[in-house]
Amino acid sequence: MRLLVVEDDPDLKRQLVTALGEAGYAVDSATDGEEGHFLGDTEPYDAVVLDLGLPKRDGLSVLEEWRRAGHKFPVLILTARDRWNEKVSGMDAGADDYLTKPFNMEELLARLRALVRRSAGHASSEIECGQLRLDTKSARVTYDGSPIKLTSHEYRLMAYLMHHKDKVVSRTELVEHMYDQDFDRDSNTIEVFIGRLRKKIPVDMIRTIRGLGYCLSKGEDAG
Repeated sequence: MRLLVVEDDPDLKRQLVTALGEAGYAVDSATDGEEGHFLGDTEPYDAVVLDLGLPKRDGLSVLEEWRRAGHKFPVLILTARDRWNEKVSGMDAGADDYLTKPFNMEELLARLRALVRRSAGHASSEIECGQLRLDTKSARVTYDGSPIKLTSHEYRLMAYLMHHKDKVVSRTELVEHMYDQDFDRDSNTIEVFIGRLRKKIPVDMIRTIRGLGYCLSKGEDAG
């Protein structure tokens, strides 16, 4: 899962990027509205954290233009505590949720998890595919009740496949949602990670759809 943080306060931006990275996300960041708009307009994100009080271009106009361009990724806006009108304007412009500063980082993480789940069509914090279960709250994956040990990149791949279970996901899409902007991307590594995951769950749960990509489903032998 890949997120964008647009925040001009350097300390807060660093805290957000660190916390989101530790939570298992690939994270890009921008410090002004122009850069933030460009990234959101040209890169695929699973969710965006957007401050409204930005230099060069305010967050509200950035959000409005994203929505006019047809970008549907969920957006969590950040606003000053005493500016209730910003919350209303942000929601009317297409925001999905908001937090007032200062905020608790755990609450932000919980709100983002919910936004990402719902945008993929899942209401519960636990996503199941047969005996395979992803607890988005704890970033824990189990099979038939037993925990599966995953590296950070294996977890990102598994989480994306679980959020999009029973759907064919292309290799390009996986690359775009697993790595941040500065990562040296190589689509061939996806095959390596898929191979590793197949050793940790029933091999037939991740099917290769020739010429299209991969599909995570229960598998023929899974209950």
